[in-house]
Amino acid sequence: MGQTGSSDPSLQRVKNLPGYTTPVFKGKEEQRAWVQNDVLAKGFIPRELVVGEVNWFYSNLGIDDTYFSSEAREVISDHILALFGAKILAYTKHDPSTLVIDLEKIGDNGATFIHTSPPGQTATEGPGSTCEARIDSQFLDKSTPANAFRLETFRSAGSISSTASQQLRCYFVTKCKFPGTPARDAQGRTDIRSVSDAAFLEKATQNTLDIYQQVMWNVESREGPVIEVFEVEGSRERRLVIGYKMGGTSQFFSALSNLYHFYSLYSARKYVEQFANGITIISLYLNPLPASNAPPIEHSIFQVMKEASLLFCLPDNPFFLPRAVGSHAVQEATYAYCGWIFAQHFCNRLGPAYLQLKNVLNENDPTHAEVLNDIKRRFREETFTRESIAQVIHAYPELVSLLIQLLYVNFAMTHYPASGDAAQLMPTLSYQRLQTTQPLTDEELYDKIRRSVPNKHELQVLESFLIFNKHVLKTNFYQPTKVAVSFRLAPDFLPEVEYPKKPFGMFFVIGNDFRGFHIRFRDVARGGIRIVMSRNKENYSINQRMLFDENYGLASTQSLKNKDIPEGGAKGTILPSLGAIPRRCFEKYVDSIIDLLIPGQSPGIKERLVDLYGKPELLFFGPDEGTADMMDWAALHARSRGAETWWKSFTTGKSAETLGGVPHDTYGMTSLSIRQYVLGIYKQLGLREKDITKVQTGGPDGDLGSNEILLSSDKTVAIIDGSGVLADPVGLDREELIRLAKLRVPVANFNRAKLSKDGYLVKVEEHDVRLPSGEIVLDGTDFRNGAHLRFKADMFVPCGGRPEAVNISNMAALVDADGKPHFKYIVEGANLFLTQQARLHLEKRKVVLFKDSSTNKGGVTSSSLEVLAGLALSTQEYLDLMIFKDGKPSAFYQSYVKDVQAKITENAAAEFQCLWREHARLQGAKARTTISDELSITLNNLQAELESSDLFDDVPSRRGVIRRAIPKTLVDKVGLDTLLGRLPEPYQRALFSSWVASHFIYKYGVNGSSVDFFHFARDLAA
Repeated sequence: MGQTGSSDPSLQRVKNLPGYTTPVFKGKEEQRAWVQNDVLAKGFIPRELVVGEVNWFYSNLGIDDTYFSSEAREVISDHILALFGAKILAYTKHDPSTLVIDLEKIGDNGATFIHTSPPGQTATEGPGSTCEARIDSQFLDKSTPANAFRLETFRSAGSISSTASQQLRCYFVTKCKFPGTPARDAQGRTDIRSVSDAAFLEKATQNTLDIYQQVMWNVESREGPVIEVFEVEGSRERRLVIGYKMGGTSQFFSALSNLYHFYSLYSARKYVEQFANGITIISLYLNPLPASNAPPIEHSIFQVMKEASLLFCLPDNPFFLPRAVGSHAVQEATYAYCGWIFAQHFCNRLGPAYLQLKNVLNENDPTHAEVLNDIKRRFREETFTRESIAQVIHAYPELVSLLIQLLYVNFAMTHYPASGDAAQLMPTLSYQRLQTTQPLTDEELYDKIRRSVPNKHELQVLESFLIFNKHVLKTNFYQPTKVAVSFRLAPDFLPEVEYPKKPFGMFFVIGNDFRGFHIRFRDVARGGIRIVMSRNKENYSINQRMLFDENYGLASTQSLKNKDIPEGGAKGTILPSLGAIPRRCFEKYVDSIIDLLIPGQSPGIKERLVDLYGKPELLFFGPDEGTADMMDWAALHARSRGAETWWKSFTTGKSAETLGGVPHDTYGMTSLSIRQYVLGIYKQLGLREKDITKVQTGGPDGDLGSNEILLSSDKTVAIIDGSGVLADPVGLDREELIRLAKLRVPVANFNRAKLSKDGYLVKVEEHDVRLPSGEIVLDGTDFRNGAHLRFKADMFVPCGGRPEAVNISNMAALVDADGKPHFKYIVEGANLFLTQQARLHLEKRKVVLFKDSSTNKGGVTSSSLEVLAGLALSTQEYLDLMIFKDGKPSAFYQSYVKDVQAKITENAAAEFQCLWREHARLQGAKARTTISDELSITLNNLQAELESSDLFDDVPSRRGVIRRAIPKTLVDKVGLDTLLGRLPEPYQRALFSSWVASHFIYKYGVNGSSVDFFHFARDLAA
C-alpha cells in the first residue's frame, strides 16, 4: 500500500487494471429489442433509421452497462429520441459542434445525467456547467449515514455520431444500502465490508477495497482529508483517492473538477463512495490532455494533491474559476479569499473625521458616548461592505489578478515551507510558479499598487492585503492536511482610535462554513469560546460586521475580571454560516488552531510550518455561549494530536467524572464570590440578612440563581427568569424556593398556593392576566422583559438576564418621582447586566453598587485552578487523582475543590475590603464602579511590570510565592520542586506576578507606595 501521504510517487503503484468491474448486464439484448420496438412505435424517428440509432446508442457511444441495467426501458427509449432530436437541431444550424445533449432523470432514490462534455475543460454554459454543482448540493452534501448517495461517473469511449466528435459524460447517483452493524478489529478500526453499500461491494476489486480500507482507517484516526496518489503501471494515468468525514466540506466534488482542469487533466472515471460509519471516499482517474502545453502530469499531480487540501477547506471560493479571465490558481484564489475576509474586518473604516469628532466629544458623558458609538457603527456598515471589497478584487481582472498574484508571492516567499529531502528531487510547481514571478520588496509592491489602482477606496482594499501579509506570524496555509485555514497574527495593525488597548496575540480562522477569531491580552491568558448564531441573513450580516469588535470587547472585559489569577483575559468567537452545524465549526476551529500550536512531525500530513513568532504558545479555552458541551472533545482532541503536556489544561469546564473538571455550578464557585459582596455589605452596615428585602433576576434553574437561593436567608420579594415573573411583597415562600433550586427548575413551577393574597406568578406565555392590584398584564413576555425595572427592595442581585438590561435609555426607571432609587444595594452577579453609564448614574443617587468584574470572578478563579491542576500533574497522576473512580471523586479531588473554594472566598473578601476602604478614604468622591476598574487596571499593570522584572529571578522569593499561590493539596502531593520543574516558565512568571500584585494591592490599596512594596517584598521568601 505504501506510506500515506508520501511525496515519493514510487511507493504507491497500482496495476493497470480497472479498480471497479462492471457486471455484465445479461438482459441487454432482450432490452435492446424492446426499446427498438418502442422507439419504432412512437414514430418520431423515420423507420429506416431506427435500427441504426438504437444500435449506435447501445454499442458505439460507450455507455456503461450500469446505465442499461439500472434504467427503466421507457426512459432509455426517451433518451434515444432526445439524442436524435438534438442531432436534428445541430444539423439545422449547419454546425456539428453545436450538438448539445442534455438528458437527465432525478428521483428520490438517485439520478442520471448524460450530457456532452469536452475533456479537460470546465463548462461555463450548457448542461455541464451546473451538473456537478447540482449533484453536490442535492445529493453528496446532504448525505448522512442514514440517507447517503454514491456516485459513478465516466466519459463515454465513443463519439456522439459519425459526424460529431463530442464525447458524453454520464453520471449515476444511487441511494446507498448499508448492512447492519459495523464490525471492528482489535484496534477498534472499522472493517470496510461491514459499512459498504451493496452495489459498491459488487463492483469494487479487491485492490480497491484494500486501498479504501487503508484510507478509511486514516480518516478515522485524524481530522481533515486523507489524500493519496497512485501511479498506474505502464501508463500516464494517475488515481487520486481522497477520504474525509461525511459533511466535513461542501461543493467539494465539483470544485475538484475545476482543480484538475486547471492543470489540463481530464478524468476518465470518477467515483464517490459513502460508508455507514460516516466516511466519504472520492476516487478520480486522471489523464493528461493530449497536445497540451501544461506541466507534465508526473509533476502536476502533486500540485493537485496539495491544492485539494486547500479546496477542502474553502471549496466554494468566488475567486477560483479555471480558465476564466483573471483566474487564479487554487493557492492564489484561497489567498485572495482570506485577504477578502481580512479586509472585511480590518479596512480602516473610521478615518480622520471620526478622530476629530472623538476629540471634541466627551466619552465619559453617557449621551456623547452613545452618539459616538452610533457614528462608529454607521461608518463601519457603509464604507467597506463585503460586496464592495469583492468588487475591487473582481473589478479589473487583468490588473487586479496581477496585483493579487504579486501580493500572494509576497506572502508565499515568507511562509512557503523549506523543502525536505524528498521534495528536493523536484521543486513543487507552486514553488516554480513563485520563481517565475519576480518578488518585489514591500516598498516596491506598495508603490506598484498605489500607481496601478484608480481610486482611494480600491487602494485601501489592496493595502489591507499587504498589511495582512506583514502581520502573519505563522499559518497552516501550506499544511498538507487541514480542516480550515488559520493564521496567527501580530496585532500591531489594529488602529489605536478603535482599539485603545493592544492585544498580545490574535488568531484568525477561516473555514468553508464559518470564520472565527481568538484574542488574548497576555501571553498566558484564558477565556471562553463563544459561538455567535444568526437567525437570518440580515442578522448574519450584522454579526459578521461586529464579530471582531465583540470578540475584542469580551476579551478586554475578561482581562478586568482575571486580575488576581495568572491568566490574563482572552476570548474566542466563531460565526457559523447560515445553516452550518455549530459543533462541526467548533471542531474545525480548534483543530486548525492546534495546527499552529504543535510543530508538525509527520511528512505529508502535518509538516513543520514557518514560524516567525519563534516561541511555544499556550492557549486555554473555556466554555461560553454554545460551547459548554464541547470542552471534553477539545481536550481529548488535543491529546490525540500529541499535546501530551497540555491537553489536560487546554480546556476548562470539562466533565468532572470522566476528565477531572471542576464544575462551577455543582460547587457554587461563582456564587461564592458574589456572596462575599452581599455578606460584606451586611457586615459593614450592621444589617441582619433576614430583615433585608431582595429582588433577583436569573431563576432557580440557573447556576447563579439556584445557588443564590440556597446560600441566602433574606426576604426575597421577586424573582424574574426565562419562564416568567414571580413576586410577593411579603416575601416568597423560602421552602418552595429551595425546592425549585434543588430541582433546578424555573419559577414557572412555583406552587401558586404558597403565595400570599398580594403575590402573583405571570408566565411568559400568558396573556391578559389580572394582578392582585387590579393591573392587567397584556403579554407575559413583554411584562417579563421590563419587570426588573418595576420592583423596589433593599437589595438587587442580578444572577441572569440579557447583557445591558439596564442601560442609558431605561436607567431613569430605577429611580422614583422623588429621586429615590428602587434599590439601596446592587451586587451585579450577571455579566454586563448594567452598562457603565447606568452604574455611574445609580451610584450618583447613593446606591451601593459593586460591578460584575469584581463580584462574579469566582468562576474564573475556579477555572484557573483547574488549568493549574492540568499543568502540574503528569498524565498518569491526573488520571489517578482527578478522574472519578466508580462515579466517586478521589480524596485528593475533594480536598483540592475545598482549596479552590477557600481561595475564591479569600480573593473576593480581600477585594471587597480593598474597594470599601478606598471608597471610604475618598469619602465617596469616586464611584465604586470607577474604583473597581482602576483597581483592575492597576493590578494588571503591576502584574505586567512584575512579569518583566527580575524579582522572579530571586529564587527564595519565587519559591515562597509559588508555594503560597498553589493550593496546599497540590503542593503536598507533588512537591514544590517537581511543580517548579513541570510548570512552563511563562506560566510560573504569570502565577508569581499575579499573586504578588493582588496581595500587595489588596493589602495596601491602589495607592500603595514604593516603601510599602519594599516591606511587602521583604517577606515574600518567608
